[in-house]
Amino acid sequence: MLNLVAAACAFVAAHFLISSTGLRPRLVSRIGERAYTALFSLQALLLIVWMALAFQAAPRDRLLWEIPGIAHLLLTVMPIVLVLAAAGFGNPNPSAVMMAAPDGGWQPKGILTVTRHPVMWAFGLWALLHAFANGDLAGLVFFGAFAVLALLGTLAIDAKKRHAWTPEGWQAFSAATSNLPFLAIAQGRTRLDWKGIGWKPVAIAAGLYLAVIFWFHPRVIGAPLF
Repeated sequence: MLNLVAAACAFVAAHFLISSTGLRPRLVSRIGERAYTALFSLQALLLIVWMALAFQAAPRDRLLWEIPGIAHLLLTVMPIVLVLAAAGFGNPNPSAVMMAAPDGGWQPKGILTVTRHPVMWAFGLWALLHAFANGDLAGLVFFGAFAVLALLGTLAIDAKKRHAWTPEGWQAFSAATSNLPFLAIAQGRTRLDWKGIGWKPVAIAAGLYLAVIFWFHPRVIGAPLF
């Protein structure tokens, strides 16, 4: 279990102590944006592999809770999570790495009308659902690391962009979008752009959902969902 805790702490710390501090611009100035992104992605992948191996080896007998019906909740919410991820990766986002900052006339399109951080929320919700579904200490540490990184990461990205962008660009971006999904829509600051989201992310999400349920979870993870 100690190995898993160390891997989870290293995974979270590597992101917040490098990409969210003054160390990142110093590294970028030395090696360039593309080289930094490639090296950072490599170390993130290696840390995830370390976490996965440590999670696999960790004892699973320390049950913390057992929530009735949590499996049904997970199966119900995961399609929404997959739509967030598929639409988020397919929708240009000014807050993403190496994307141009918005100007004062910027308006959200597609999934950005739901949340300005769709991919981060997809990972965060996935992690929270799986932490609750596992209910043990190892699951809490493993999935909790992803949840902390994703959900607190949205706040770190906002702080970084607020500092880096022009006041007009940040005002246009933040006024028409929300971090919390559907908040800007509920407050009347934007409208759901279903046409901009389109059916393609929904189709991709449906395919992934079926693949995870009937192939990946039972055959790769070794945990049948039915």
